[in-house]
Amino acid sequence: MLPWKRLLSVLAVLSLILIGAGSSASAAPRGSWNDFSCRPSADHPRPVILVHGTFANSTNNWLVLAPYLADRGYCVFSLDYGQSPGVPFIHGLEPIDKSAEQLKAFVSRVLSATGAAKVDIVGHSQGGMMPRYYLKFLDGAMKVNALVGVAPNNHGTTVLGLTRLLPYFPGVEGLINTHTPAVADQLAGSDFMRRLNAGGDTVPGVKYTVIATRYDGVVTPYRSQFLSGPNVRNVLLQDLCPVDLSEHMAIGTIDLIAFHEIANALDPVSATPTSCTSIFD
Repeated sequence: MLPWKRLLSVLAVLSLILIGAGSSASAAPRGSWNDFSCRPSADHPRPVILVHGTFANSTNNWLVLAPYLADRGYCVFSLDYGQSPGVPFIHGLEPIDKSAEQLKAFVSRVLSATGAAKVDIVGHSQGGMMPRYYLKFLDGAMKVNALVGVAPNNHGTTVLGLTRLLPYFPGVEGLINTHTPAVADQLAGSDFMRRLNAGGDTVPGVKYTVIATRYDGVVTPYRSQFLSGPNVRNVLLQDLCPVDLSEHMAIGTIDLIAFHEIANALDPVSATPTSCTSIFD
């Protein structure tokens, strides 16, 4: 948690972000997404698939980013994945390898509907990491041009060291495995994480961007989010805007500075420098 003396700064930054979102909304109608009649333009020839995080869904994770991209001319799609039986609205709970199979099917559906050759993927938290399984083990690299991970759990999280306490509480780890296997998969040192990262973080032919915040209290340490390998760009949000104090949720849901950098990653030819003033773009 941030020290209390930073609270006013946090509120100020979030206020600016929300004001920026409001000014964008008043300038033009908000773009729609999941329109399977959408046809990619010459300027943006690849559909963008948004992949939500753990405990989120295809709508609530993207209420700002999806219209942000659609208003900029992208065909934007989002999916629900990892649904547990009898659990409504909250997704991203099931084993991550099974969720990756759902992503594979959704990518094929989007490509078939739009006629595009490849997609770009933007994911938040688990959604920025799960597609790597699809790319590495389910032949996804043939259908994906770029993966942009926002606060992605790429190497497992210590949850601020809480996982070190598991051996002292018999049965807790089993409870996590039984009811939220996706959480167990994301712990540092899990079998899933070892398999995902064995032999290298990346696969050939895909461009990778990671956007992280130093104030992330969920995927810790935050530098564990960064990838190694060719065609990788690791970005720390505070290097773009030192006063941006967004944490794990804000960077993926409302932060227009991060969203500007996402747009740069999707269209590097037209990229413009990202700074604190990008909330007004």
